[in-house]
Amino acid sequence: MLYMLNRTLSQKPNRQNTTRRAPINQTNHIAKHNATQFPIPSISRSIKSHNPIPISHLLDLRHLKMYGLEALTFNIHGGYLEAIVRGHRSGLLTAADYNNLCQCETLDDVKMHLSATEYGPYLQNEPSPLHTSTLVEKCTLKLVDEYKHMLSQATEPLSTFLEYCTYGHMIDNVVLIVTGTLHERDVQELLEKCHPLGMFDSIASLAVAQNMRELYRLVLVDTPLAPYFSDCITSEDLDDMNIEIMRNTLYKAYLEDFYRFCKKLGGATAEIMCDLLAFEADRRAVNITINSIGTELTREDRKKLYSNFGLLYPYGHEELAVCEDVDQVRGVMENYPPYQSIFAKLSYGESQMLDKAFYEEEVKRLCLAFEQQFHYGVFFAYMRLREQEIRNLMWISECVAQNQKSRVHDSVVFIF
Repeated sequence: MLYMLNRTLSQKPNRQNTTRRAPINQTNHIAKHNATQFPIPSISRSIKSHNPIPISHLLDLRHLKMYGLEALTFNIHGGYLEAIVRGHRSGLLTAADYNNLCQCETLDDVKMHLSATEYGPYLQNEPSPLHTSTLVEKCTLKLVDEYKHMLSQATEPLSTFLEYCTYGHMIDNVVLIVTGTLHERDVQELLEKCHPLGMFDSIASLAVAQNMRELYRLVLVDTPLAPYFSDCITSEDLDDMNIEIMRNTLYKAYLEDFYRFCKKLGGATAEIMCDLLAFEADRRAVNITINSIGTELTREDRKKLYSNFGLLYPYGHEELAVCEDVDQVRGVMENYPPYQSIFAKLSYGESQMLDKAFYEEEVKRLCLAFEQQFHYGVFFAYMRLREQEIRNLMWISECVAQNQKSRVHDSVVFIF
């Protein structure tokens, strides 16, 4: 009797286990059925077979969470500087600030209002009467100080990225030196007009060149722009007629090089920066076309100045190269939806407000760069937004100084 009771008790857990195991077997059956229809590689099986899944395949399995992997390592080297640049971005002037500045009667009133902003420490020691050039110089100095701080804290590849952001100003400075050398201008006067972000150690040596051939040699040896010069410009090109062609040729080489660098970085940086650089390339293509209408520049020469990327590349470039007036340019650009809104603001035959329309579109795109994290585009976007702010302040100051307050809103681009 006791034997049979013990045997019965010992069998109860088995019946419970059998009952509990049924759903598991059912689940396994469903899993096997799904695996037959939607085969998913096993990570552990791949590792055991010494054939690990490629990273690209792993990203597919994670439904292309593009920024997940970047978030794992970005903050190690870039987190501090990204926080710094986002803090600087919060100090940009708002629409309320611009409305108050537009109501100023004198430049001292402008200075008084700016004293309550981040420009205050840079303007507080400036005596009256204040000049527009002084105000712009001090505001630019703030941007330069912020840039130098970020560059000193950056590691590769961010430090190279930050240097790329200043190459456009370097090109402008070198072109200014070349133009001054052609007209035998004073060296010190030329250096004072150079943009601080485009300064480099050997820029003073360019101004002491005796002729164009010597200047060309110094550019190739002593400047960061040497690769662009050696690939695009010869010493015979440095004359009065080709100065603007030289500038646009160097910009084309620079933008294409910067574009390739951002593509190589990959991830969110490549996505955001390639879009911003493509917009810059398209804008330059439009400006080159409009500025070359009625000149001796041939269609082939015009086409050579267009960058080999962007929304307009290549078919839009073919159409722009044959345009002979602004309305034809407008017709080409209206075929591209992202640019329809820009030209919709302009009346036919009008090109004076085109720059403002492009700046407004650029500001929108730059502000959108701050909506994502873990990428270098915020550094480029912040520098461009600050430069736009300085252009706004320069325009407002000039209108106040010349008593042209009725035009003060004509060229102001609101950022926020």
